[in-house]
Amino acid sequence: MFLKLCTAICTKCRNFPPVGVARRKHAITPILIPARSYVSGNKGSTGPISHYDLFPSTLQAGPPPKGRFGIDVPRLRKEFLQLQAKAHPDMHAGQDKAKAEGLSMRLNEAYRTLQNPLLRAQYLLSLRGVEIAEDETAKVEDPDLLMEVLDAREAIEDAQSEDDLTPIKQANDTRIEDSISILDKAFDADNIEIATTEAVRLRYWINIEESLKAWEKGKPVVLVH
Repeated sequence: MFLKLCTAICTKCRNFPPVGVARRKHAITPILIPARSYVSGNKGSTGPISHYDLFPSTLQAGPPPKGRFGIDVPRLRKEFLQLQAKAHPDMHAGQDKAKAEGLSMRLNEAYRTLQNPLLRAQYLLSLRGVEIAEDETAKVEDPDLLMEVLDAREAIEDAQSEDDLTPIKQANDTRIEDSISILDKAFDADNIEIATTEAVRLRYWINIEESLKAWEKGKPVVLVH
C-alpha cells in the first residue's frame, strides 16, 4: 500500500459543533487571498468568469459566502442540458461555431466540477488561492485519521464477499455526509481554514469509496494521496 498522511498541524480547529461523529483537532493553515471578483458573463463584461456565472438560473447568488455551498444538482443538470443544447457546435457556423465549441467545453467542465461536492470544494478553495486538488503537501497529520483510513483499508482487503463490504460502505457514507455538512457550514461562514482541512479529509473518504467500488476478492487496496 502507498499511503501518505502528512502536513503541519494548526492549533486552531473547527468552531462548529460535531456532526454525526466526534471531531478531532486538526487543521492545515492555508495562504489566504481575497476572493476573486465575479462577473455576470454579460456581453461587454471584463474579468474572470467563474463556473457559477455559467449557470445564472440555478446559481444566481454566486459562490459562497454570498451563495450556498450546497447545490440543487437536479436543477443544475436541467440548466446544464438547456445551455448545452443552445451551445452545441452543430447549431452554429463559422466563428460562432468555434465560440460555441469553447463554451460547450466550459459548460462541461463547470458542471462536472459543481455537481461533485469534493471537486466543488477544491474549486472554491482554488478561487481563494488554496490549491489542494493536485497538491501532495495538502495532507492532514492526524493519528486518529490515519488509523481510521488504515482500518478501512484492512477491512476492505479482508472482505470475502460484497456482503462483507456493506458495513464498511455504510460507515464511509456517514463520513462523507459529515464532511459535506462541515464544508457547507465552513464555506457559508467563509471559514477557509476549516474548509481546507475538511476538503482534504473528504478526499480520503472518497478514495475509500472508490476502493469499495473497485473491490475484488484478495485484491490489495491502494490508497494514494
